[in-house]
Amino acid sequence: MPATIAALSYDPADPFVLTEVHVDEPRGHEILVRIEASGICHTDLVNRAVGAADRPVLLGHEGAGIVEAVGEAVDGVRPGDRVVLTFRSCGRCRNCVADRPAYCRDALRLNGFGQRADRSARVTAGETRVLDGFFGQSSLAGYALSTPDNTVVVGADVDPVVAAPLGCGFQTGAGAVLNLMRPRPGSSVVVFGCGAVGLAGLLAALAADAQTVVVVEPSPQRRALAESLGAHASLAPGDDVVSAVRDLTGGGADHALDTTGRPDVLADAVAALAAGGSAVAVGLGAGVPAIDLRDLVLRGKTVHGCLEGDSVPVTFIPRLLELHADGRLPIDRLITAFPHTEVNDALAAQHSGGVVKPVLTW
Repeated sequence: MPATIAALSYDPADPFVLTEVHVDEPRGHEILVRIEASGICHTDLVNRAVGAADRPVLLGHEGAGIVEAVGEAVDGVRPGDRVVLTFRSCGRCRNCVADRPAYCRDALRLNGFGQRADRSARVTAGETRVLDGFFGQSSLAGYALSTPDNTVVVGADVDPVVAAPLGCGFQTGAGAVLNLMRPRPGSSVVVFGCGAVGLAGLLAALAADAQTVVVVEPSPQRRALAESLGAHASLAPGDDVVSAVRDLTGGGADHALDTTGRPDVLADAVAALAAGGSAVAVGLGAGVPAIDLRDLVLRGKTVHGCLEGDSVPVTFIPRLLELHADGRLPIDRLITAFPHTEVNDALAAQHSGGVVKPVLTW
């Protein structure tokens, strides 16, 4: 039972606490991974609210590392493999069989906090049981237990700091573009929101040879970063943003990516489309967008929801790593690495807007 340091959340209003924990040896279909890097995603912060003072929460769902040991029922993953950890899926339901594992019938159960069938503890802090199993990994620690369905073997020479965010955030933005939107060379794309997901979508659109890529983002710092990455124009949100997008794209964008989860922004994204254009929404928000039904129907526009980039991680994550190795997807420019001992500094830097994607090293 390896001992390691974990960033635990005892209360959502308090900073993370670095605590020594013990992670159990893998059983059955479990895989013990020595974490080298773990990205911090907005979803981690939202789910801190599950915690209680007497039951700390172990988050993290963008882990990358080296396999230390595997349970007796594991095939295809071996000790010594470098892996990226991603979301879980059952592999058997209709959506999984149709290569849409993000919409797995059991996705909520498999990706929420959980426990073993026999209720034995996987992670403990002293005598206290830690609430773990987030996205089947809980990788904000030096070790994590995963399963074959969310463990992607990658090349031994892959940089784990670059690879870790592909487990969720970068996979979501790039996948929305490459797997669902699929812009043709010479097309136009507008991205609403320049966080980690939106900027990954921007880089994917450029990798797909989109002719015009426009970003809409309130932060001048993020707009400047987007332009340095290759965006052809950047706009601040406002009443005239739809007209501005239409002017920049010759009458309307072929594709729009909304990463904000705001109904008003999604409505703008749809309004800014050309005839036959498609809008893809990846932000989990609330509310109903005011979309003009006549515009939607008469101009043949479409609106798609998208989880985890509509990807099959076992093939898509290696594809993204190949694009990065070829210099066509410079996601390293979005990443700032922090030692895990500076987890709260990393969160503060992200909150201030100075850091796009903080990745902790272990």
